[in-house]
Amino acid sequence: MILDEPQPLAPSPTDMGNTTDTPNTMSDSTSEEKSTTKKSFGFYAIIVALALRNLLTSLEATITSTALPSITADLGGGFLFVWVVNDYYLTQTAFQPFVGQMADIYGRRWPMLISVSIFTIGSGVAGGSKNIETLIAGRLLQGIGAGGILVLTEIIICDILPLRERGKYLGFIVSLVGVGAALGPVFGGLIVEYSTWPWVFYLNIPVGGVAVIFLYIFLRLNYDRTPNYLQRIWRFDWLGNILFVLSMISILTAFSWASTQYPWNSYQVLVPLILGFAGGAGFVLYEASPFCVSPAMLLHIFANRTSGTGFAITFLHTLSSISVMYFLPVYFQATLNASPSRAGVMLLPTILFLVPGAIIGGTVLSKFGRYRPIQHAGLALMVIGFGLLSLLDANSNTGQRERTGLVLSVLLPAVQAPLTDQNTALCTATWSFMWTFGFIWGATVSTALFNNRYDVLIKKGRITDSILAAQLTNGRAYEHATKRFIDSIEDLNSVAEVRSEEIKLRKELNTKFALEEKEKMKKSEA
Repeated sequence: MILDEPQPLAPSPTDMGNTTDTPNTMSDSTSEEKSTTKKSFGFYAIIVALALRNLLTSLEATITSTALPSITADLGGGFLFVWVVNDYYLTQTAFQPFVGQMADIYGRRWPMLISVSIFTIGSGVAGGSKNIETLIAGRLLQGIGAGGILVLTEIIICDILPLRERGKYLGFIVSLVGVGAALGPVFGGLIVEYSTWPWVFYLNIPVGGVAVIFLYIFLRLNYDRTPNYLQRIWRFDWLGNILFVLSMISILTAFSWASTQYPWNSYQVLVPLILGFAGGAGFVLYEASPFCVSPAMLLHIFANRTSGTGFAITFLHTLSSISVMYFLPVYFQATLNASPSRAGVMLLPTILFLVPGAIIGGTVLSKFGRYRPIQHAGLALMVIGFGLLSLLDANSNTGQRERTGLVLSVLLPAVQAPLTDQNTALCTATWSFMWTFGFIWGATVSTALFNNRYDVLIKKGRITDSILAAQLTNGRAYEHATKRFIDSIEDLNSVAEVRSEEIKLRKELNTKFALEEKEKMKKSEA
């Protein structure tokens, strides 16, 4: 599935080469002149502020994975601990179309400043929490701010750069999202080991303050101020946004519970899932109806073959990439017995290759203006990479875990290429939503497959210890895929080999399982 490419990318008529221009219609020659204009200090200050903010928002998405045991040990909360992670993704995803429409109506500057401020305030609330409920509230605020930062970063990049130059800078910033997600578990483990857990959240406050100052001073993008404040409020698609947010909350709640707290076929999962998809269908029907004057999501962009395919590739690319990022640490901890911080370090080579790959893809796009060859190369390398991952064992080298980020930097410019400039904000918000929604699906589906496969293997008798088997069945295998759990059991060899789907005993262990396996082998030989 490759994007249709009728012609090379050309600069968009409304694109700008510096940070002080007003988006308006200009000739191609003017835009070309803008694209070659030397970038100002303000331009690079904005890029640095956006890059730092995106790095930290992605870091916060995964930093709790290693810090959460220490946090819950201090605050308690029982099953509520799962929402410390889930409500961050939930609010980040659900509010993105709303933020995109806000940027269309109120411009980019104040929505971005508000988003950064909400994220920073949420970090302070989470860090200062004395109970699990306050921590969840802080994470909810962080998620809303993170969703706004993610969407508005891409919109601002599209505003201050011509279409042909966007890939280079988008590739750099998007690759930092992957780096932040990879560094999160490492930082989380180091902070709780050498400091106190509130600094998992407090570290965002100084960086957030610097980002607000930079953006307030240098981010000056004009927009249509003709309607007054109250008139602009009524331009919001309130019904559409409410339908969308409630539908996404329902779907993501079902995903959060599935295979962790409740089975997939339980009413606790099926009811919110059905209601969520029904609400999503209602949202689509309303957005397409004549009653929706200012739609929050432009459905006609999905009808365009290039843009529609770009959205699909974005979703599938994120889904598959996140599955790898989630389960390589599981492999390192549960099979190779690496510590959480060590697993994070072992993951770094896999993630760090995203940065040069994304920059190379964006640079090639800027130079030649063609995205199909980059798509071909990037997706082909992904297939090869996944094939190498299937061969992993204890003796595998780092090269088998490498990935490239070639595709990352060319997806959004390709989606925008056939569309008009008036659609930039809402198109970008939709693309950002597809990217984040793919993240949710990748984590949820891969976790469900892992837990289900574990149930099947245990039913086949791979682990005969009934107490141990009970701990690892019914959707609980993933939560126990840690070095701490592995070190707490005697039957280490059998669990590790089930996780790598090999049952041959390679060590002489005086465990109940090992002795039973030896007895079976003797009987079969006789």
